[in-house]
Amino acid sequence: MSDAKPVGIVLVSHSREVAAAVAELATGLAGGGTTAPVASAGGTTDGGLGTSSELIAAAAASVDQGTGVAVLVDLGSAVLTVKALLAEGDELPEDTRLVDAPFLEGAVAAVVTASAGGDLDAVQAAASEAYDYRKV
Repeated sequence: MSDAKPVGIVLVSHSREVAAAVAELATGLAGGGTTAPVASAGGTTDGGLGTSSELIAAAAASVDQGTGVAVLVDLGSAVLTVKALLAEGDELPEDTRLVDAPFLEGAVAAVVTASAGGDLDAVQAAASEAYDYRKV
């Protein structure tokens, strides 16, 4: 692995607890050593169910190390909120991407890949490939 800083990961859910739990699981499964920075942005600023552009922007800023930020979302308005932030162009760090991936499996793949030194393209690909994971 190079000396480059790992890609940051942001996990956006309509629930603060779900986002935090997925972040905890993904970082735990990434194994020992250096783990990529992961931040959760769940719920609204008052703790309710929903999404918050302010929480998402703050989470992205907290994990940005200049090597890109991958944002994974659970559903619906989380997708729309991140797309709106990306369209504004100045709310999220440069090289922030919305990643089309299943939330839990994609988060694990993204964190493992980023922790292993994968660049933003590799993190996006690994998370997206999680759609192909079969359980039967």
